[in-house]
Amino acid sequence: MRFLNDDVLATPENVVEEIVKVMGNSERLHTHAGFALSSRPSLDKERETEDSHTWDFSFHGKTPHRERGSEVGFRMPAEWERHEATWLGWPHNTKDWPGKMGSISWVYGEMVRKLSLGESVRMLVNDKAHELKARRVLDKVGVDMTRIKFFRVPTNRGWARDFGPIFVKGGQANPYVAIARFRFTAWAKYPDWQLDDRIPVRLGRTLKIPVVPVERNRSGVVLEGGAIDVNGQGTLLTTEECLLDEQVQVRNPGFSRQDYEEVLSTHLGISQVLWLGQGIAGDDTHGHVDDVCRFVDPYTVVLCQESNPADDNYRPLAENAERLEGMRVEDGRKLLVVPLPMPGPLYFEGRRLPASYANFYIGNAVVLVPTFNDPQDRVAVGILSDLFPDRTVVGIHAVDLVWGFGTIHCLTQQQPASH
Repeated sequence: MRFLNDDVLATPENVVEEIVKVMGNSERLHTHAGFALSSRPSLDKERETEDSHTWDFSFHGKTPHRERGSEVGFRMPAEWERHEATWLGWPHNTKDWPGKMGSISWVYGEMVRKLSLGESVRMLVNDKAHELKARRVLDKVGVDMTRIKFFRVPTNRGWARDFGPIFVKGGQANPYVAIARFRFTAWAKYPDWQLDDRIPVRLGRTLKIPVVPVERNRSGVVLEGGAIDVNGQGTLLTTEECLLDEQVQVRNPGFSRQDYEEVLSTHLGISQVLWLGQGIAGDDTHGHVDDVCRFVDPYTVVLCQESNPADDNYRPLAENAERLEGMRVEDGRKLLVVPLPMPGPLYFEGRRLPASYANFYIGNAVVLVPTFNDPQDRVAVGILSDLFPDRTVVGIHAVDLVWGFGTIHCLTQQQPASH
C-alpha cells in the first residue's frame, strides 16, 4: 500500500487494517476547515477531493514496508548543507505589512538577487497577475530570471519558513528527499491558515516528492519550521514557551515533552532535543527559536544576549545562556556558544517588534542577516562573517520587514539537494 507519491505505509499483514482506516476517517485522507476545541487540525472532507488522487494503493512489484522518518533513516539536514533551492512566498497579505507593501517587495527583490547567485529560488505566487508583479520587481533589481521558478499555489501569507515543507533526507545509501508533513494553523493565533496548511502536500505532488504524514494519536501534529533548528546530525533546538505552553497559542493540546521528542525522533531523525526557555519580546509566534539561538555548525550555536538589564529580553536570554552551559549534542560533545548582540528595541503602534540578528538565513553562497539601522548591525554581521568564512555574509535592511513580526529566516525555507 502506498500513499503520496510512493511513500509506502503498510506491511502486507497490515494492508487490510490500513484500507479500513483510509476508507474510514483517517486524517491521512481528510483534513480540516477549522479548529476543533484546539489548534490541532480536525477531520473534515474539505481536502478529500483536492488530494484524494495523490493516493496510490499498489505495490508496483516492490517489497512493501512502513516508511516513517528515522525508521528508514530520514533526517532533517542542517541549513548549511547543500540546497537544491530556496523557497519563498511573494508578499500579498497587506495585513502583514500595513502601509509597507511597496517597500517590502523591494526587500524581497534584494533577498532573491543575493540568494540566486548560489542556488535556484522557487517562488510561490497566487496567480498569473501576482507572478507578473514579482517578475517586474525581480527584473528591475537585476535578478537572473533563469534561476527563478514560479509556482502558482495560493497562500494566506508569505511566511514560508513556518508553513512550507519541512524537507528530510535519506542516508547515504538512499539519499532521496521527502517532506515531513506537519500541519500549520497560523501559530494557533489567526483564523486564516487553510491555504498555507495545504502547501506541503501540493508541492509534494508537484515535485513528485514523497510526503510522510506526521501524526500522533491519529491526529496531525502542528509544527512550524521556525520553532526548531537542527545541526543535521541528530540535535535540535526549540523552546518550552513555543511547544509546551498549556495556555497561550497551544499548537498540540495535551502534548508533553516526551510526545514532541518521540515525534521529532521518528520523523526528523532527532536523538537529542535541547530545550531553551522563552523566546524574545514581541514575538508573534510565542517563542520561536529562530529569533533566539541558531546552529552555525554541528557543535556551535549563536545565542542572542541582551546587555541592558532593564530590557524585557535581558532575563529570558540570560536564562537561556545558563541552560546551554550544561547542554551537549547527540554525541556527548559540549556546545560552543557564541554570543550574538541584540539591536535596540523597535516598536510599531506601541508594540514591541521581534528584531533579532538570529533570524539570518544560510544559503549556498551567502548568509543573509537582518539589519535594523542599529550600531549593533556591524557587530552582528562581523560575528557571522567569522563563523561562515566560506560564504559572503550580507546585511539586508529589515526595519520594514520586522513590521510583519518576522524577517529573513521566517520568509525562507531550504530544500536540500538529494545528492
